[in-house]
Amino acid sequence: MTASHPSFPTDLSSLSAEQLRKLVLQSQAIINEKDAIIAQTEAVIAQKEAVVTQKEQTNKRLELKIDQLTMELATLRRINFAKRSEQLPDLQARLFEEDALTDIAEVEAKLERLRQELAQETKSVEEPKATATSRVPAGFRLPADLPAVDIRHDLESTSCSCGCAMRHIGDDVSQKLDYTPGTLTVENHIRPKYVCDTCKTLNQAPVPPHIIDKGLATTGLLASVLVMKYADHLPLYRQEAIFERAGLRIARSTLADWVGACGAQLEPLVDALRDCVLSHSVLHADETPLNYHHHQKKAVKRGYVWAYAPGEFESLKAIIYDFKPGRSGAYAREFLGDWRGSLMCDDYAGYKALFASGQVIEGGCWAHARRKFHTIYETNSSTVAEQALKQIQLLYQHEAVAKGLSPPDRLAYRRQHLRPVLDEFETWLHAQQTLVPPNSAIAKAIRYTLSNWTALTRLLDNAQMPIDNNAVENLIRPLAIGRKNWLFAGSEIAGRRGAAIMSLIHSARLNGHDPQAYLKDVLERLPTHKAKDIDELLPHRWQAATAAQ
Repeated sequence: MTASHPSFPTDLSSLSAEQLRKLVLQSQAIINEKDAIIAQTEAVIAQKEAVVTQKEQTNKRLELKIDQLTMELATLRRINFAKRSEQLPDLQARLFEEDALTDIAEVEAKLERLRQELAQETKSVEEPKATATSRVPAGFRLPADLPAVDIRHDLESTSCSCGCAMRHIGDDVSQKLDYTPGTLTVENHIRPKYVCDTCKTLNQAPVPPHIIDKGLATTGLLASVLVMKYADHLPLYRQEAIFERAGLRIARSTLADWVGACGAQLEPLVDALRDCVLSHSVLHADETPLNYHHHQKKAVKRGYVWAYAPGEFESLKAIIYDFKPGRSGAYAREFLGDWRGSLMCDDYAGYKALFASGQVIEGGCWAHARRKFHTIYETNSSTVAEQALKQIQLLYQHEAVAKGLSPPDRLAYRRQHLRPVLDEFETWLHAQQTLVPPNSAIAKAIRYTLSNWTALTRLLDNAQMPIDNNAVENLIRPLAIGRKNWLFAGSEIAGRRGAAIMSLIHSARLNGHDPQAYLKDVLERLPTHKAKDIDELLPHRWQAATAAQ
């Protein structure tokens, strides 16, 4: 701030020479002061312009680095998720996955740091630094029932630098998740005994019913063993080591007894679930190999787990796994019995007898048709295969819209939008068939598509028919993972038992339940549950049954 200046008289003619001289000196002093202020301001402006120029250069450097890392991150994500779009072989994609995820995490951390630097550069140096962004996923909360330990980080002294005592006004709390190996506990079920001194009668409360009469394990422990084996894919010998680390060695033979006993008790529940699945008019079906030990032949034989699930648009969320010692179509006919409806499956010949009888309508899988063209395109970049893939992609784009519609609107939409695409694609396939070598891979892919054309276009006549069989293929993947750990089932009976328990576990997951909680509750209630009310314990009805208690 400049000092206030004296006011000048308006009539200078009345001033003496001395007064005029003083007035000129005052004016000159004011001019000099103003010039100094202007020079100082210009220096400040020049300094600020230099700072701005420097910050602009820094910002450009940071922005360039951010762009480079963003591109690198996109590349890493594309490599990591390539297996989902069939751009890499599944095994190769899995081998790359760990390193790819680590690289993605590193690049994301670098990007976050650079963005914070860029944000800091755009602010005034007088402003405080920005706080770090939380790394906890949005919406993530630690369960309130987890055991907690308080670790205080207090001041060495609560006295202020002025000598006064500071007052506590609250706490900031940040949470971190820790882990220690699981522990085994013992339940002491105490049953007091009472005797009458007069009549000498002895009385006490009865033994509570249990899924394994006089068994050692609680239903919680039994459920854990089942979930670890059939959901976490841990063979019993691995569980034996896990329990030993927790404080008690439980022999594999004992664990096997528990699993066998539970499998037998759960069988009626699986039969009831099968009936519910077969009550729907559209089903998915698929099968995958699972070797088993044939005791009579003393050799490992190839068995199959057949999977059946209600159609993608059906109301029931469930899956039934059915272990059989082979892949004969007779096993599918045995499972389906007198069921009538539409079956979505691949082109496996084992189902053909079902379709020939007229009892079951075949639904074709566009994912299988697409896969044949995609394999050819991956191999030699065939332009014919590329054109086929583009037309199939257009079908999926229209189906993505149709999925969200009601059944009548879905059918109308398909007929309006999918039918023209299908008609054009069929004409194109016939034309290409005459142009490609008859024994070439592309010719085989075209013949496969045309020979299954009726089945592939059934979705135009049935709104409940899905476009592909991916729903059940996704549900059969846990078996492929487990197979790598189990190697084979110990017997045909063991295969059937495992398929049954997995049916309940994965059906519970489909309905949003924790398999551990579901099996624990079911095993507790089964000993006293009425057979006529068994449906109350099915995964898709279990929540309502629990709430009713």
